[in-house]
Amino acid sequence: MSDQHSFETLAIHAGNTADPLTGAVVPPIYQVSTYKQDGVGGLRGGYEYSRSANPTRTALEENLAALEGGRRGLAFASGLAAEDCLLRTLLTPGDHVVIPNDAYGGTFRLFAKVASRWGVEFSVADTSDVSAVRAALTPRTKAIWVETPSNPLLGITDIAAVAGVARQAGVRLVVDNTFASPYLQQPLSLGADVVVHSTTKYMGGHSDVVGGALVVGDPELAEELAYHQNAMGAVAGPFDAWLVLRGIKTLAVRMDRHDANATKVADLLTRHPKVTQVLYPGLPEHPGHEVAAKQMKAFGGMVSFRVAGGEEAAVEVCNRAKLFTLGESLGGVESLIEHPGRMTHASTAGSLLEVPADLVRLSVGIENAGDLLADLTQALG
Repeated sequence: MSDQHSFETLAIHAGNTADPLTGAVVPPIYQVSTYKQDGVGGLRGGYEYSRSANPTRTALEENLAALEGGRRGLAFASGLAAEDCLLRTLLTPGDHVVIPNDAYGGTFRLFAKVASRWGVEFSVADTSDVSAVRAALTPRTKAIWVETPSNPLLGITDIAAVAGVARQAGVRLVVDNTFASPYLQQPLSLGADVVVHSTTKYMGGHSDVVGGALVVGDPELAEELAYHQNAMGAVAGPFDAWLVLRGIKTLAVRMDRHDANATKVADLLTRHPKVTQVLYPGLPEHPGHEVAAKQMKAFGGMVSFRVAGGEEAAVEVCNRAKLFTLGESLGGVESLIEHPGRMTHASTAGSLLEVPADLVRLSVGIENAGDLLADLTQALG
């Protein structure tokens, strides 16, 4: 399918070719481990073993590449599996990476507790400050890692500006695009080398699948990643790939609703006397608002806020919510609420990435906005 089509059209049609046997308009779930060969080495369509390639996963990977404007997409069993493959492809012992000072807790844990044991070093920088990123570089730096918007503080990084720093230093720029999704932001077009996704979140969109993805523009890097994906084996299974592919078809309409609801939620929170700070890039007072407006189509469905009364007050807000479900993850059609310090970001405690104890994070779903506002009002008391 031509990449000249609109995003909404690509989301529905890219990789989704009709089944050649039956004409089924939805790609089948090829729940199979191996494939009959027409003589030794005579592969049909290049398929021999489903760790190496599976037609359902191929459909998803083609779709991912089209949506991010990349040369190749690769689908994994989880977002962290995708990150692990990327790190072991790009890095060797002694190499160094610059990571954000507000990275996702699982990403920080991967660097601090896993990759560090194999000699990979990292420095923490405020990636919203281009000079801070530049100052964190060392002669051994091989990659700059960015989340924008970040998890859970909703920080914004100027992707094009940091891409300029990366190019000048001869290092790769990796952008975790999970919070925005390719509908709202396409980092490769802004100079990034690799896009990372937890497809569990907005791409799947229904809290019923765990998955991850990498999308790249460089064909040589794509081949290296594909080699490691096969060698390490943490691939997306066919049913999981099918679920993500199905979710992506409604990504555009869901993101429009997530954004509209989150805007209303942020407005309510800014006016509530028990909220001391609202973190949402759609607010004009957000320090990254202008950059976000420049590089994003809209501001997304994630909102964080700080509660007067400290940690216990924040925990109580989470416990009192009824329509907002208390749970980890994000990006599903249902609204979620959580306390990052005790839940998703507990691994950052005591580090430079430790999150404020009075912070509450919302994944604003696509329910009726009035119902969501009423629930937050009663939860805040």
